[in-house]
Amino acid sequence: MDSDPIPTDDPHAAAIEQLEQFGLSAYAARTLVALAGLGTATAKDVSRASEVPRTRVYDAVDELRGRGLVDVQQSSPKRFCAISADTTARTFEREMSRRTSALRTALNELEPVRRDEEQRGVWTVDGRGAITDRVLGFLEAADDEIVYMTVEGLLTEAIVDALRAAAERGVTISLGGVSADVRDRIQREVPGATLFDSLWVWSDTPAGRLMMADGTRTLVSVLTDGATAESADPRAETAIWGAGETNSLVVVLRAIFAWRARRDGDGSGA
Repeated sequence: MDSDPIPTDDPHAAAIEQLEQFGLSAYAARTLVALAGLGTATAKDVSRASEVPRTRVYDAVDELRGRGLVDVQQSSPKRFCAISADTTARTFEREMSRRTSALRTALNELEPVRRDEEQRGVWTVDGRGAITDRVLGFLEAADDEIVYMTVEGLLTEAIVDALRAAAERGVTISLGGVSADVRDRIQREVPGATLFDSLWVWSDTPAGRLMMADGTRTLVSVLTDGATAESADPRAETAIWGAGETNSLVVVLRAIFAWRARRDGDGSGA
């Protein structure tokens, strides 16, 4: 499930929210944000700036110090100083990297020895971020051919990078349903891609993206509730996907693409 967009108009509130998401207590997050604005400060200064009770500032500082986010000057009264914003960000990046690595290892140990590639039925996924992740996974796993159709607003840098990487490892790339400007961009950034006309006029439909990888994995998405590709609501897209040689969605779309290829080869269509 996608979270709401991170607020940018109130950096104070945004910083506190993100620090809490990284696991800091509310008092520790408020204390760190106060120190970021004050520079060097006493517990009394922090309490005034953060609305953290003075007696709890010391607990918050202990929490922050334990994670390497605050330095303490042994003076009377004690003074505290937050590390720089860049160093703070790098600290959390390293922590997230360690946690992600540990999670991947644990989940890999839980997976069956042989994953069944034949997914029965059609599966759904909601939210632009989750759909993009699923598309990236299909692109990164492709060995032979990728067919990808989308509207301009959904052709992100991450998607372009994945298409370029696939082309570099010898995968055939066919891309359709984009504007002339985006076609020029794709030809520059993925020079091996073949560009083709869409099966329909995408601007007249709520279509989001349609893709097939290696003729065995496919995904179709639509924009919901009147949203456009430029919508700020990350939840305004839903998709269905299927995998396997005999999966019903794969079979239908593979037949459509084959029909289109024959039609183009006969010179009977644009």
